[in-house]
Amino acid sequence: MTKERINKIQVPWQGLKLLHSCVNLAVRLENKSNRLYFIDAMRAWAILMMLQGHFVDGLLDNAFRDNANEVFGIWKYFRGMTAPVFFTVSGFIFTFLLIRDPRKGWENPRVQKGVKRGLQLLFIGYLLRMNLLGLFQGEIYESFYLVDVLHCIGLSILGIIGVYLLTQNGKKYLFPAVLGTITILLFVFEPYYKQWSFSVLPNLFANYLTKANGSVFTIFPWFGYTAIGGVLSILFTRFKNFKYLYPTAIGLAAFTGFGLIFYSSNFFLNASEVTGIKLFADIFYNNYLFIRLGDVFLVFSVFMIFRSLLTNKTVLKIGQSTLSIYVVHFIILYGSFTGLGLYRFFNHSLTPWIAIPGALLFMSVSTYSALQYEKHKAEIKVRLALAQNFVFDKSEYLLSLALEQAKITLSRVLRVLGWVKN
Repeated sequence: MTKERINKIQVPWQGLKLLHSCVNLAVRLENKSNRLYFIDAMRAWAILMMLQGHFVDGLLDNAFRDNANEVFGIWKYFRGMTAPVFFTVSGFIFTFLLIRDPRKGWENPRVQKGVKRGLQLLFIGYLLRMNLLGLFQGEIYESFYLVDVLHCIGLSILGIIGVYLLTQNGKKYLFPAVLGTITILLFVFEPYYKQWSFSVLPNLFANYLTKANGSVFTIFPWFGYTAIGGVLSILFTRFKNFKYLYPTAIGLAAFTGFGLIFYSSNFFLNASEVTGIKLFADIFYNNYLFIRLGDVFLVFSVFMIFRSLLTNKTVLKIGQSTLSIYVVHFIILYGSFTGLGLYRFFNHSLTPWIAIPGALLFMSVSTYSALQYEKHKAEIKVRLALAQNFVFDKSEYLLSLALEQAKITLSRVLRVLGWVKN
């Protein structure tokens, strides 16, 4: 590669950094008054809970998993809140950004960005489950096809976009009404469809619908939490100028949360006795979806109450960097690409006295590494682009040399054979 070419690649570096900084500043100034900081704080809490939950659940010795133990029981209950809160907040944030733009349908730039984001999450979800050693041997392990959080959130974003496009020409209430109906239907009919194995489908698709093959999450019923998050964001947007928005929202969220936690089971039991419909009884005996939805509403109310205190820059940055944190923690804990993660070496073998400080250290390392990546992400991307250009140009140069040498060699061979004259 020529010196001039190298200079052409290196010159834009400072300019790109300056442009990136200016764009980020403009976006921050534009969105400062509209940003709901308590949502970012909720995301930060949810991702940190997910980190410690995955660490302790994966590495704690089975001998210490005593449901009768009050401390373990409290930890287990709060760990169960993590995924519902994470899914709901993800739906809230995406829908909030989607409907904030007044343009409709495909003219709304958030639609295309959302499609790209959804596909990106699906791609990263599969990428994290890829084992390079197996790939080099020409084998793809079955675990590659399992569905996890990123797959479901990515597909849920695409689902919200689909509902948005289908209801764009209807009344304003149609979009949230359809999302709310989806949540109710998915939660109510869960006792039915959870029994289906979907064995007629390839595992690549069946794993989105059933846990029979080992998937951690499935699109049904988890799309329901993302959808209800969309409903909440629409309500916040519609009533954003209401003088008593937060007192009203806090009261309604707390009331709904307590109602779902303490009374939804009895509601379905009474409905079963009155109507004789067995489905309602099945919900009563395993009413985790509505109870966890109640937990989500209570978490919303708590974070709204303390919203004025939740403006720490580090906390907000954690909430805005959940994807990077998730990727880093997955690589360290589960050993993406190599299989050499903590889970392989310490699977269900740690005592609480090691697991608890280990979880705190794991959370700190994963979060710090991800935040450092986010801090230098623009620089990393530019340097990767420069490296890519260097490799391409070098390859082009080497290829031209190789072709020229091959041409000279062929000419000499032909002269030796007497097929061509000097």
